[in-house]
Amino acid sequence: MSLSLKQLTVYLTLLGLGGGAGVLGSRYLMAEKQVARPTEAISAVLQPFSAQRSKRPPEENLNFIAEAVEQVGPAVVRIDAARQVSQEEIPEPFKNPFFRRFFGDEIPIPKQRVERGTGSGFILSSDGQVITNAHVVDGSDQVKVTLKDGRTFDGRVIGKDPVTDVAVIKIEAQGLPTVRLGKAQNLIPGEWAIAIGNPLGLDNTVTVGIISALDRSSSQVGVPEKRVSFIQTDAAINPGNSGGPLLNAKGEVIGINTAIRANAQGLGFAIPIETAERIANELFSKGKVEHPYLGIQMVTLTPEKKQQINEEKFTDFKVKEDKGVLVVAVLKNSPAQQAGFQPGDIITKVSNKQVKDAAEVQARVEASRVGADLKVEVTRQGKTETLVVQPQAFPTEKLP
Repeated sequence: MSLSLKQLTVYLTLLGLGGGAGVLGSRYLMAEKQVARPTEAISAVLQPFSAQRSKRPPEENLNFIAEAVEQVGPAVVRIDAARQVSQEEIPEPFKNPFFRRFFGDEIPIPKQRVERGTGSGFILSSDGQVITNAHVVDGSDQVKVTLKDGRTFDGRVIGKDPVTDVAVIKIEAQGLPTVRLGKAQNLIPGEWAIAIGNPLGLDNTVTVGIISALDRSSSQVGVPEKRVSFIQTDAAINPGNSGGPLLNAKGEVIGINTAIRANAQGLGFAIPIETAERIANELFSKGKVEHPYLGIQMVTLTPEKKQQINEEKFTDFKVKEDKGVLVVAVLKNSPAQQAGFQPGDIITKVSNKQVKDAAEVQARVEASRVGADLKVEVTRQGKTETLVVQPQAFPTEKLP
């Protein structure tokens, strides 16, 4: 095959290289007699462009959401829970002897009613280990677990941890589809986020958004009694999504969809999968989880917070620092009281590591062990002191 100079120029133009046709043309004009096979010359010219294309990442997969859902969807389950709830007590007027004589046996008697709820979950192991939210199965020991393929199993609630809102269920089956776990600690705000669940009774609903933020504290989310640093996402999460998986673009589970804020539009929150997996393993092995507990109430100081505390006289002491973690109160008979903590202490270090806010202190305590020594450095009246406290298991009964 041989090409004339004109044919060669047209061919290069069709390939998108016509912008330099004048230069290329003159180049090949000088070399025309030396080029026996113009197609080889064309390949030589195109080689740098081909090399550049080969270094580029592959074209974006526009179906990555569908592929992620196809992988994980069969392992996402619907959880139907029921619990017995007492109706209202006998109205006060009916306790009056006059009314009792008048109405006799017609006095209403409190009865039990069944309260039903639906949530989501996902399968961790092929032999039937399922994870969900504690509030989904609250008050229930037995639940019904329905797979995407329509199969239904009786599920036994193995354990619940209300502190992190994680619960685990066991169903008797083999060869079940399972999810793949990712790493929430590697997330970056702006990444894709995919939620799967059963919102409002609509099974196997998929929504998509991005990771909006990381490390949202429990107080920021509106559940201060929890011990979780939440993932924030704008993937739509509605009632019934609770307990379902939050996925990354690879179809790996990075969190458990847990909470929405009533006063927020389009914001949802998920428990990082590392926390959920750790709690689930303890629940499956022990049936319960022991969270280290100090027994202090604390707040992260800012100049505004300092002024507010001093002006409104929340405490019996004056706050002098503008930043740090202020111990506002020490609970009676708590590990902190036994270790010598006092209201007004400013926590600066936990386990010899600097802390800058209350959430960081809580995370350090959570990472400690029940009954083991934990060093906490505080500033008290301008002096630095090191307190050694032995965290105890977080009490299940109501705190004083």
